[in-house]
Amino acid sequence: MSDRRKPIDGTAVASLVLCCMLWGVNQIAAKLALAGIPPLTQASLRSLGAAALVLAWAAARRIPLFRRDGTTFGGLLAGALFAGEFACIFFGLQWTSASRMVVFLYLAPFVVALGMPFIARAERLSASQTIGLLLAFSGVAYAFAEGFTRPSVGQHQWIGDALGVGAAVLWGGTTLVIRATPLSAASAEKTLLYQLGAAGILLGLAAPLFGEHWPTQWTPLLLGSLLFQTVIVSFASYLLWFWLMRHYPATRLASFTLLTPVFGLLAGAAILDEPITQRLVIALIGVAIGIALVNRPQSALVRK
Repeated sequence: MSDRRKPIDGTAVASLVLCCMLWGVNQIAAKLALAGIPPLTQASLRSLGAAALVLAWAAARRIPLFRRDGTTFGGLLAGALFAGEFACIFFGLQWTSASRMVVFLYLAPFVVALGMPFIARAERLSASQTIGLLLAFSGVAYAFAEGFTRPSVGQHQWIGDALGVGAAVLWGGTTLVIRATPLSAASAEKTLLYQLGAAGILLGLAAPLFGEHWPTQWTPLLLGSLLFQTVIVSFASYLLWFWLMRHYPATRLASFTLLTPVFGLLAGAAILDEPITQRLVIALIGVAIGIALVNRPQSALVRK
């Protein structure tokens, strides 16, 4: 367990920033692909494709994936939570705005921060780290608050907001399940395969129930977007993320995910020509200070 308590080092920071950049750009890629691939179908295709890549990767590196190690229950539960998160996001967007959805979704680090002390006392946050997490989230919320000035989405907006909160709970719950079950000792490849495989199957089964159909015309844009989401995001970045979770404190890792919506805004400005506003600059400063506080070494009293 000692290797999971080591402080966030330069390798971890670089890896986390890269993951957040990819996840931020992924939102743009998914949005572009929605013009031709329905949401649940798109999520299922990229999950199943990435699962196939994990199988090929593990076979090439001779990593055992099907050995009995007590991870079946935790793996299937994590996969179901992963699928439920995506379902909440896509359905919630029918009743609330994307900006509101992102803010509620990034309540997930709070779920992890609140749950981890019940799993590993060494990951209990100090007062300054709690302030840092709140500051980082406040910066993200402030950046996305511009979307709140538009007229009300509708009388059923609360349903979409509630689903956004549900997605955040499911995302945070997935992290907690991984750390609280034998999955914490499983390889990153096996942990990822559980989530991708279960999510791909569950979302694929759900898609026809909601009237979704396979795309009839595969344009270069659709193929490029799907390949990016499958190979770079769902396979490579998630594999890196689960490796990080095995070696570094989950609470501090979760705090870095607050960078993802900021990178999403930057990607929107670069790819979709969206403006970079003063709110975004303030959010970047808030996130940077918040992450610095969260990763500040704890006192010996807190470590006990």
